[in-house]
Amino acid sequence: MHRAARTASAALALATACAVTACGSSAGGDVAADKKQTLTVWAMGAEGEKLAEVATAYQKANPHITVKVTPVGWDVAHQKLVSAAAAGKLPDVAQMGGSYMGEFAELGVLEPVDTKVFDEKDFFPAGWQQGEVDGTAYGVPWYVDTRVLYYRTDLAKKAGVDEPPADWKALRETATALKEKAGSKWGIYLQPRGLDTVQSFYPFLYSAGGEIVDEDGKAVIDSPAAVRAFEEYGAYAKDGLSTKSAQPGYDPLKDFNTGDVPMFFSGPWIATLIEDQYPDLKGKWAVAPVPADETSTSMAGGSSLAISKDSAHKAAAKKFIGYLTDAKGQADWYERTSDLPANTAAWESGELAEDPRLQVFKKQMETARTSPALPNWTEVTSKVDAALESVTQGKASAEDAAGKARSEVETLVK
Repeated sequence: MHRAARTASAALALATACAVTACGSSAGGDVAADKKQTLTVWAMGAEGEKLAEVATAYQKANPHITVKVTPVGWDVAHQKLVSAAAAGKLPDVAQMGGSYMGEFAELGVLEPVDTKVFDEKDFFPAGWQQGEVDGTAYGVPWYVDTRVLYYRTDLAKKAGVDEPPADWKALRETATALKEKAGSKWGIYLQPRGLDTVQSFYPFLYSAGGEIVDEDGKAVIDSPAAVRAFEEYGAYAKDGLSTKSAQPGYDPLKDFNTGDVPMFFSGPWIATLIEDQYPDLKGKWAVAPVPADETSTSMAGGSSLAISKDSAHKAAAKKFIGYLTDAKGQADWYERTSDLPANTAAWESGELAEDPRLQVFKKQMETARTSPALPNWTEVTSKVDAALESVTQGKASAEDAAGKARSEVETLVK
C-alpha cells in the first residue's frame, strides 16, 4: 500500500532521532535460544499485568531464560515506544496495536516475522493482516477482537421479535419495535459524534462493501457503498432510534441494564462486564452477527507481538512468542484474560468450541476486516468521525459529508 507521510510530531521527532542514532540497525549477532539470557518484554494495559504470570510459568520450563515483563499503560504506550525507538532501546518483544504497526515498521525498527516459524494459515486472516505492512509481516497475532450486536432478548420478545436482525432492514425494524413496543428510550445505541465514532461505523461501512482507503492507497470514503453506509447510519439519529448526543466516554452498559438502550455493537470484553456487573441480566441478553447489507462484515482489532530489529535475543524472542501464540498458549491466555485467541486451532476444544456466544465472535472474525497500516491512521479516521457527526446532527447529507471526508483524507494519503 502507498505509504502516507507522517504528520504526528512524535513520529517526526523519532525519524530525526533515527537519522542520528541509526534506529533499526542490526545489533550484530544473536544469542542462541538455549543460552542463559534475559528477555525484555513490554505489554500494555491488563495484558501487561497478566503476562507476568505466564512469564513465570515459562521460566520454570526454561530456567536459562529470564523474562522481564514491563506493564505499560495504553495512555502512554505510544510515546514510550517512540522514545525507546529513538534511543535505540526498544524491548526485545513489544505488544503493538494495529494502529502502531505502520509507523514503527516504516521507521525500520521492527524485525520481519520469520514465516518459517510462524505460519499465516494458523491465524485468522484479519489477525495476521494487522501485523502486515506493504506485504511484510512485522507482528505475530497475539489476540483478536471484533464487534458484534448485543441485544436484550427479553425486550425483543416483548416487542414481538423472535430472531436477532439478520440484515439492515431487520435491524431498523427491530430498533423501531423495541422503542415503540418494548418501552425502550432508544432502539439502539450508535455513537453519534466524537473521537472514534468510526469504530461504531465500521460494521456499516464494511458490510456495505465500502472502505476509507483502498489497497492502492486511494481515498474512497465517498464511494456509492460508503455513502449508503453513511445514510443508513445517520438515519437512526434522524428517526429518533438512536441518540444524537452522548457524553465523551459514554458506556451503554448501564442503559442496557435498564433497557433504555436495548441494542449496541461492541467487542468480547463487554460480555464479561455484563456477567460481572449485571448478574440480573442473566438469560436476558445475547449476541448476534453484524446485520448484513452486501455482507456481514465487522472490524478487526487486537494486538500483535513484534521483535525489535536491534534485539540481540531474537531466537529466544521467537521461542517465547511461539509459546504465547500456539494453540495451547492461546487457550491458556483466554482462560487468564478472556482475550479471544488469534490462533484458530485454539477454538477447536473446550469453552471456545462449545459456547454459542463465543462462536458468534469466531464466525464474525472469519470475515472481519482490518484497517490499513498507515502511520497517520488516527488522523485519517478523525476526518471520518467529523463526517459522521455532520450526518447524525443533520448538518450535511451523506453524500456531501462523504465527499468532504474524501477530500480531507486525500491530503493525508498522498
